[in-house]
Amino acid sequence: MPISKAVPGKKYGRAGRFEDKEKPTQIRESNITAAKAVADAIRTSLGPKGMDKMIQDEKGDVTITNDGATILKRMKVLHPAARMLVELSKAQDVEAGDGTTSVVVLAGSLLDAAAKLLGRGIHPTIISDAFQQCAEKAVDVLTKMSRPIELSDRETLLKSASTSLNSKVVSQYSGLLAPLAVDAILKVIDPSVATNVDLRDVKIIPKIGGTIEDTELVEGLVLTQKTASGSSGLQRVEKAKIGLIQFCLSPPKTDMENQVIVSDYTQMDRVLREERQYTLNLVKQIKKAGCNVLLVQKSILRDALSDLALHFLNKMKILVVKDIERDEIEFVCKATGCKPIASIDHFTLDMLATADMVEEVSVGSGRIVKVSGAAAGGKTVSVLMRGSNKLVLHEAERSLHDALCVIRCLVKKRATIAGGGAPETELAIRLAQHARTLGGMEAYCFAQYADAMEVVPYTLSENAGLNPISTVTELRNRHVNGDHNAGINVRKGGISDMAEESVVQPLLVTTSAIELATETVRSILKIDDIVNTRGG
Repeated sequence: MPISKAVPGKKYGRAGRFEDKEKPTQIRESNITAAKAVADAIRTSLGPKGMDKMIQDEKGDVTITNDGATILKRMKVLHPAARMLVELSKAQDVEAGDGTTSVVVLAGSLLDAAAKLLGRGIHPTIISDAFQQCAEKAVDVLTKMSRPIELSDRETLLKSASTSLNSKVVSQYSGLLAPLAVDAILKVIDPSVATNVDLRDVKIIPKIGGTIEDTELVEGLVLTQKTASGSSGLQRVEKAKIGLIQFCLSPPKTDMENQVIVSDYTQMDRVLREERQYTLNLVKQIKKAGCNVLLVQKSILRDALSDLALHFLNKMKILVVKDIERDEIEFVCKATGCKPIASIDHFTLDMLATADMVEEVSVGSGRIVKVSGAAAGGKTVSVLMRGSNKLVLHEAERSLHDALCVIRCLVKKRATIAGGGAPETELAIRLAQHARTLGGMEAYCFAQYADAMEVVPYTLSENAGLNPISTVTELRNRHVNGDHNAGINVRKGGISDMAEESVVQPLLVTTSAIELATETVRSILKIDDIVNTRGG
């Protein structure tokens, strides 16, 4: 076979294969630069003294937050590698719920370390494999320095929730929101056997009006829909029997378009009388089953509950709450113990739930319906969140969600470690020590990975207005001398024992952040080309 001629200016390998070394290098540099830009954008919002971001969307709605996942979700990120960091913060949000800023900052620092190693001519695959070993070693070190806890240790749970809330806009209310988060989680699980928490069992209902101090935990159900009875009807029922219907309380319609031509008034009266009788029979059957509180699922048809039916229900002293959203049905059933009823034939006593009290109360400028004392209710709670304006209210809701996630982490993996940059500093020192026992390329990779860990204490001190170099140096000295819990005290502006300062966080938050950040960096390193499949 004839050998094809070599093209001048192109690089060929031993087997005559085309090898363009420059393109993969450029692609990697471009990816690393784009991803680091995202990490740098949210670095300033890390820690208790971190700044907040004001985000405005296309509609002009404004969000103020320092929650990493929320900031990245709202940012319009176009570069595919930078988008991987957005996915990374989402993954951390799902896995741990907290540490969404730290995970991206760590990933940015690891990419910086990878760029230095690539600059030394180390192959991306070697860096990638070494980073994987580093992450495994890091998780091992963190697990050894963690402190096991029991869910009965309320004090530690409160400390962890407070640490999460201290970096939020609503940090001054952490004394109120931390116990609320702990109580909410402990009420929906069985602490002795639980290995996870379904956060759908804790429903947060934001209501404008009042301040965050007015936020309350309701054991039972809170419905944002008002009662449909109006000013004349019932607003409070004791010893309630609750029914949840998914059918229409109105005369039936035919399946296809039809016209009824009525020739005289007697026929018209007969049609109206029949409709009235049909509706009355439906309502009588509901009353006969003993129901005195009726919840009606929102229907795609406008007349799921006709005015006539509402009139009869009011006459029979049945409290009505209509327009229950479809995605709320599961929570309502779990909270009260009732079963959804699809047709009037199934409307029987055994489908109903009993509760001590159902009442409509005023909250701020609106009204809500509270169901308390449900006899067969499952393990659910509702949190009625209050705030003076929309921005504060929604940020408080996000902050409480993070605190709930922190307690969920402690249910999943019952161990805590010190916060304030202590675990990352300890990792930097331990991994650097381990690097000295290795040889060749691996030693370089471990040393760079160890240096990258210091980004968290460095950023914390920078955001707190301290001198980052002297603070991190002093912190490193404390750790070398065996003070594993030493971290940055941003309030007093120095180094102190984080365990004594009650700054603790779940082990799962830090281990998950390191594993996920390393995984993302390894993925970015392995990319050597971007292929665009869009036409044009």
